Amino acid sequence: MAQSGEQKVMSEQGSALYQGVVTHQRVRPRQHRLRYRVVSFLFDLDEIDDLHRRLRFFSRNRFNLFSFHDRDFGQGERTDIKAQILDILQKNGLGDCGARIEILCYPRILGFVFNPLSVYFCYREDGGLGAILHDVSNTFGDRHGYLIPVTDDCHDAKGVVHQQCAKGFYVSPFIGMKADYRFRICPPGEKVAVVIAESDDAGVFLNAAFAGNRTSMTDRNLLSAFVRYPLMTLKVVAGIHWEAVHLWRKGFTFHRRPTPPENRITYVASNGAALLSTSGKGNHHA
Repeated sequence: MAQSGEQKVMSEQGSALYQGVVTHQRVRPRQHRLRYRVVSFLFDLDEIDDLHRRLRFFSRNRFNLFSFHDRDFGQGERTDIKAQILDILQKNGLGDCGARIEILCYPRILGFVFNPLSVYFCYREDGGLGAILHDVSNTFGDRHGYLIPVTDDCHDAKGVVHQQCAKGFYVSPFIGMKADYRFRICPPGEKVAVVIAESDDAGVFLNAAFAGNRTSMTDRNLLSAFVRYPLMTLKVVAGIHWEAVHLWRKGFTFHRRPTPPENRITYVASNGAALLSTSGKGNHHA
């Protein structure tokens, strides 16, 4: 059966919705678990203008049911988002990883957005994944990214990407700064998964994950997502604060917020060693 024009566009489009589940589980010093359903958006940065023109319920840099504002991401500037990420890649010697860039994130929903983690998948001309930028935000308005190249030894037999780095950015008042991250990433396809294990000298104390299934980015699916997950990004922030109350009541240690890192990006070698920080000073959203 021949495809309709819209079906053909959808089959060729890299951008998509991923409906799935976020889980957090603390195993020390006390057990604590949360689980909630979300929809994450995968944007091919070369397609955002086309999505803006074609979709009724999505806009770029304008108010809508769902919207992508360039200044919410990257360097926090109003300039083109792909140019911002290319600048980060080039300043860190990864200029060949900008042939195609995708971001897994939350958009603004009715004008509001908060992204605890945005993940940029940076591809080379041959289609191979060359680098991943893990961009972390906290509820104090700070943002910091860990840029890690993807080498052949990062992949396991199933194609899952394994990366690691030392923590260098304050996220939760109930987690200290002396910790390490281990990432397990299933790059976007029919499914996507981002799994993070946070550990200290005594071992893993927190596991966090998002896993979702792909659906096409159409007006129908956007409207359905809004109905199923109304005011989702606002609920994410409310949920973070509500969980903080539970952690405080359970007696978790409170850690004061240190001064944010001087530079916006930490470049991390594939073995997990932080080599240098670069790509702009300051971590506050514009």
